Amino acid sequence: MFTGIVEELGRVVSVAAAGTSGEAVLLTVDGPLVSSDAGRGDSIAVNGVCLTVVELGEGTFTADVMKESLDRSSLGALVPGSPVNLERAARSDGRLGGHIVQGHVDGTVTLLSRDPGDNWDVLRFGLSPRLSPYVVEKGSITVDGTSLTVSAVSTPGADEEFFEVSLIPATLEATTLGGLAVGATVNIEVDVIAKYVERITAVSLARAQDGTRS
Repeated sequence: MFTGIVEELGRVVSVAAAGTSGEAVLLTVDGPLVSSDAGRGDSIAVNGVCLTVVELGEGTFTADVMKESLDRSSLGALVPGSPVNLERAARSDGRLGGHIVQGHVDGTVTLLSRDPGDNWDVLRFGLSPRLSPYVVEKGSITVDGTSLTVSAVSTPGADEEFFEVSLIPATLEATTLGGLAVGATVNIEVDVIAKYVERITAVSLARAQDGTRS
């Protein structure tokens, strides 16, 4: 589990094919802070994707990235030199500074626009109909591993669904979001509590209907 508070802005060292199928890669990242106390088998979030450390170097770590992660996230587009947001798994005795983040990316979205303010930037991202029900104004969302508060969201059924986040200077400086260009693709993870509520409701309705039919 993570909190969405990015600890370090790392950089991709290499991306190498893993196995013979070409459907997985070994990702090596330069991140002196997050790798300083890491061990094999530890979890580190890379742009919001929970990855398992398989090898450690001098200030670097290597992780396996399987096909599922490549299909659901933007990790497949990383190249040597790409900046990435890094966070170690949360400690049970630490503060939950952001929100509960699993590191299980729900999908990718595109940056539609960014509007610089006096002391903040407002970023607008596209939103697919599949994920739209889980995004609410003032709710939490994870964008490339960064815990953010939704400052605005489109009305249900809008022709172009979107959500907005407002970023303070500290976030702009400490994460990849500060240099994100319009048209860029990012990973998002919606609040897991919303998904549990949906599932519980769906199961309850199905059981109620079964009882009615019987």
